[in-house]
Amino acid sequence: MSEAAAPDPRVWNSGGEPAPADTAEPVALTALQLLRHLDSGPRGLTDTEAERRLARHGQNVLPAARPVSLYRRVLHSLRDPFTAVLLCLGLVSVVVAAWGTGSVILSLVAVSCLLRSSGEHRADRAMAALRESVVSTATVLRRPDHDGPVTGPREIPAAELVPGDIVRLGPGDLVPADVRLLRASGLRVHEAALTGESAPVAKYPLDAPDGTDIGPFARPHVCSMGSSVAYGSATGVVVATGARTCLAAAHRTTRRRRDSAFDQAVHGISWTLIRFMLITPPLVLMAGATLHGRGLETLPFAVAVAVGLTPEMLPVVVTTVLARGAARLARTHKVIVKRLPALHDLGAVDVLCLDKTGTLTQDRPVVARAVDAEGRDDPAVLRWAGVNAWWTLQLAELPTPDALDEAILDATGEEEPLGWDGVAALPYDPVRRLATAVVRGPGRLGTHTLVAKGAVENVLERCALDDAERERLLAMAAREADTGARLLAVALAERPARRRAYTPADERGLAFLGFVVLRDALAPTAAEALGSLAEHGVAVRILTGDHPGTAAHTCRELGLAPGRVLTATDIDRLDDDALAEAARSTTVFARCAPEHKARVVGALRAGGHVTGFLGDGANDVPALLAADVGICPKGAVDVVRETADVVLAEKDLAAVDHAITAGRFSSAGIATYLRITLSSNLGNVIAMLAAALLLPFLPMLPAQVLVQNLCFDAAQLAFAFDRPASGALRRPARLRPRGFLRSLTGFGLLNATADVATFAVLLLTTRSATDAQDVFHAGWFTENLLTQALVMIVLSGIRSAGAGRASSPVRCAAGALAAIGVLLPLSPLGPMLAMAPLPPLFYLLLAAVLAVYTVALRAEKLRFDRRHA
Repeated sequence: MSEAAAPDPRVWNSGGEPAPADTAEPVALTALQLLRHLDSGPRGLTDTEAERRLARHGQNVLPAARPVSLYRRVLHSLRDPFTAVLLCLGLVSVVVAAWGTGSVILSLVAVSCLLRSSGEHRADRAMAALRESVVSTATVLRRPDHDGPVTGPREIPAAELVPGDIVRLGPGDLVPADVRLLRASGLRVHEAALTGESAPVAKYPLDAPDGTDIGPFARPHVCSMGSSVAYGSATGVVVATGARTCLAAAHRTTRRRRDSAFDQAVHGISWTLIRFMLITPPLVLMAGATLHGRGLETLPFAVAVAVGLTPEMLPVVVTTVLARGAARLARTHKVIVKRLPALHDLGAVDVLCLDKTGTLTQDRPVVARAVDAEGRDDPAVLRWAGVNAWWTLQLAELPTPDALDEAILDATGEEEPLGWDGVAALPYDPVRRLATAVVRGPGRLGTHTLVAKGAVENVLERCALDDAERERLLAMAAREADTGARLLAVALAERPARRRAYTPADERGLAFLGFVVLRDALAPTAAEALGSLAEHGVAVRILTGDHPGTAAHTCRELGLAPGRVLTATDIDRLDDDALAEAARSTTVFARCAPEHKARVVGALRAGGHVTGFLGDGANDVPALLAADVGICPKGAVDVVRETADVVLAEKDLAAVDHAITAGRFSSAGIATYLRITLSSNLGNVIAMLAAALLLPFLPMLPAQVLVQNLCFDAAQLAFAFDRPASGALRRPARLRPRGFLRSLTGFGLLNATADVATFAVLLLTTRSATDAQDVFHAGWFTENLLTQALVMIVLSGIRSAGAGRASSPVRCAAGALAAIGVLLPLSPLGPMLAMAPLPPLFYLLLAAVLAVYTVALRAEKLRFDRRHA
């Protein structure tokens, strides 16, 4: 077979390659035209031709994010605002010959970058291992050469499929590419991963489609990559592979992720502090030159003051806290955190958006009840439905029952309907939308019983009913459907036994028996997980493509009040502001397309909420990108796993609850560290600026500032290993830059007041000393470390920071810091740092200052607790 001489523009793009599957190609052409233009046929491709096409089109795999090297990750981590500022300060320190300060700062930058990069690199390796563990194959027709016979179906890796391959599909098979159906028998396909619809969709070949573009996932004659066969069998031709499939197109149309809540908080706090740091050195230089005639010799001190305002350990502490939390999640709950800041976002989530299918419900229905024509419970209806399901499965030689038949057989509790012998079966097909089993009962040799089961409308039109009764039964079924149920109608007919084959023409004059009512099986852990999320202050929003009644009924069964239900039509009528207001009180959004899910998530974020989104289908990608943190199970389609920030071992709300708990612990540790560090640093900087204005000498030498910062930085590492108390779980832990920085003012002013009081004590006790400057430096060095130790102990108990008491690592670090502050000026290192021993009177007066400071600090802490309770 030769290549087509004149490619049809409806099938091929301008480059001579097959057009993407979402163009007019699979809609407008007949099956014969399509096979001709794909240069294929019912016998499939030859091995040689398949190899040639594989070399031209590439492997049938979705485009994955290109792996990022560790080197590039390190460079990317320098974009963090605090890390960038520290790098600049380190370089400035080197320029002004402050080698000690510069080397310490640059070392902190390097450690922070390596920690963050290595953590994300490990997550990428885990994701790569996850991808490699999923091996998919396809059944394809291939032949050795142009003239050779078909050697029969063979299993090949799905990655080796090419356009023009003839593939066979059976129950349970994943659709390995975009496939145009050539033949099908009772085919129904699960498309929940693509559209969100939980019910299987009927698929059947159309020889001459009408050309109407009804969306890539809604064409009955096309099976899309990412779906799976629920029932029936089919043969089709591959029309698109890899990057040209509808699934890949859905990924390409997504937009770039917006900054998450963590990114916004860190940027807000960072730029506020950066402004202060840019102002501080010029102020110190101008004050020294104007009041004391000092010139550039104060530049190292000015840089040291700016460094003193900076929480140098922030990148290290934050990265360590998040990396430890992510490692613990992976180890204990098999949850992969791909982007470390996403763990903080999990802790800040106050609204979790999710689909219903596979999360609140399992991907299978269960029988709720069986009723007669009057709506009364009738077990006989279920028994007859079981007879139909069993003998249809046996006589039609179907490999497995579909989900609805399986639910019926499970509900009857019988492996085989006793007393009935099968005669014939007319299996389900998408046109008739029902299945019929012909059976013979005991002692009834001359009579056959036809048992029909299927869609309500199709069964009722074959029943001997008057119009009024038929309308009544349809209305009765519609009321049940409005509650979210799926109904199957069951009807019987007695026929004289015969030898000739039964046909669909015999499905007439049936006697209506009743309805089998089915509902989605609830996920076993959903109710408990919803209760736990509510206790932790997380509201749930259901964003589903299902019927509004189905979603609302599921919520009621799980104890979740659905309230008003908004559909896609309602969402389209609302502008962004109105949708944000509606999303505050609406629990269920039904019949949602991908763009509706993304709009709802965006509206919640615009309303000030931190949102998480749990999804697994290609239709969920826009919403995953719109959320602060995207979550998916490991069984999600590839494009979703690449997009999500967090990957769960299973699609289980309990796992999400565990991940949120881990995020709360990590967020609490970060918040505690920031409050303590920034309030202490703010107080020190205010005091240094005041001292620079009041004293005729530098209040502290650059080397002393460096040693002080090193000691405090080392002590701050304790927060990375702290485990906050259970109070951290009570509500979302979110850093709000403006309110957060405003809350530090009180603590910072108290610290500055204690420093100024210490100045007075030092001036009083060192007036007669010959080495007054060295004694002053030693006294302020001691007081600074002691006050910082007190802040660590007292403020680590702030309830909103997530701890009810200072934990053991913090206590040990604070004790060590206090010991260094008292003993270092008295040690042999004191003279090397230009510090002299302090008089005994200083310690006595300092104790009084610290006692008052502790009382004031506790009072401010209580006020803070009451305001944020």
